[in-house]
Amino acid sequence: MNDNVIPVARKTAVTAPVDEVLPVTQMLLYGLQHVLVMYAGAVAVPLVVGNAVGLPPEHIILLISADLFICGAATIMQSLGATRWLGCKMPLIQGCTFAALIPMVLIGKQYGIGGISGSVIISGLFILCCAPWISKLIRFFPNVVMGSIVTLIGLSIMPVAGGWIGGGSSEMAGFGSPFALLMAAITLVVILNIYTFAAGVVKNTAVLIGLIIGTVLWNLFKPLDFQLVNTTPWLHLPTLMPFAQPEFHIIPIALLSMVMVVVMVETMSSMLATGEMVGKKVDAKMLRNGLNACGVATTVCGFFNLFPYAAFAQNVGLIGLTGVRSRFVVSVSGIILILMGVFAKMAALVVLIPKPILGGAGIVMFGMVAVSGIRTLGQVNYRNNNNGMVVALTLGLGMMPVLVPNLFMQFPPMIKLFLHSGITIGTLTAIVANLTLNGSVAFKISHETPVPDPQPPSSAARNMAVRTVRMWLLLRKVQKEQQAHEEST
Repeated sequence: MNDNVIPVARKTAVTAPVDEVLPVTQMLLYGLQHVLVMYAGAVAVPLVVGNAVGLPPEHIILLISADLFICGAATIMQSLGATRWLGCKMPLIQGCTFAALIPMVLIGKQYGIGGISGSVIISGLFILCCAPWISKLIRFFPNVVMGSIVTLIGLSIMPVAGGWIGGGSSEMAGFGSPFALLMAAITLVVILNIYTFAAGVVKNTAVLIGLIIGTVLWNLFKPLDFQLVNTTPWLHLPTLMPFAQPEFHIIPIALLSMVMVVVMVETMSSMLATGEMVGKKVDAKMLRNGLNACGVATTVCGFFNLFPYAAFAQNVGLIGLTGVRSRFVVSVSGIILILMGVFAKMAALVVLIPKPILGGAGIVMFGMVAVSGIRTLGQVNYRNNNNGMVVALTLGLGMMPVLVPNLFMQFPPMIKLFLHSGITIGTLTAIVANLTLNGSVAFKISHETPVPDPQPPSSAARNMAVRTVRMWLLLRKVQKEQQAHEEST
């Protein structure tokens, strides 16, 4: 009997939460929840770029379908790993990055979809070339740096939730209508109640249930338009170069390759944040493999007239909210994304989720990313060093592009591409400030247990007085015993 028990105990002990295989039903629910959280962001880039280059609506839908298919394949490669060179083997969702949105629109207006595709292919190869050495920057990420960056990521993506709550974009008519704000609030309240009073699978799928309930309530007051679903074909498989042949031009390639530096930094930050949430130490090899997966996905998608890929930060917040850390759940999300890419009507159906409903869920998801960073900062020793100043500079400078979007409008376009991302500014600030203010000391103390404050003088004096009185009483007792012994003899 003991022989049967010991192997099971050993297997349980060595299985990390990130490698845990959950029941199929739970993985389907959690995986679908990840898809619904990232879907709006995944389709936003093809929508914007497709309209910018003049693609008709039916072509844009097919572009989104192909994007979802490759997005799912890249997610599976990242979470499960492919060979020892590809995939960080953590629960990371891959999708089109917003960092390259503006450059691609500029390239598309001048060079067309072919110019974008050629630049994307070369930028993907650029990531593969840079991954082995840029991943070694892991030694520049002690707890004070990593905690500051993760906190900054959570705060920086919060305006995305705010835009969703208002209805999409602040430039649209009727943005921030009372009805949209009310529906976002109702969705948030539903999620909070389920998360607070439910348990088990129901609690962990609070976001998914909230999105469904919010969408149903929205449809009762403002019926959703299913025309897009009706006009979308049932099946669609990605085809090579469906709209244009890749064209290679020096300026677009240089521009997009420089933007990929930003994408790599943000992807490494997301990997570090995910590693912190799932309790897995992220080393240089994992960073390299994660960047390699992004590079391969970006290179391949260029041949399908698609766009660069990176890790989605909003799904990092969902992991912190639900506590479900298994990478196999995210692999199921990849399978769902592939199916949505093949069954185009299914993809069009998810598009119907109103933006305010997504915004209500985004508040808690994005906030959990910041909470993870704050938890890491709580483990940092702030005595006899300049760690407090490192955190202050990182959050202060990193939030500037978010709080004052037009702050860098007077700079040349090439420089604005880098200054536009608060995460990039914050990451570089955290690294440079830590090296400048702490030097090599930060690396020696970053993982130590914080030293408690010494006792205040009043406590020390009181303890000394107590010890003195005890000693005096002990001496008096000894003297009395000696006197009693002498009198008796």
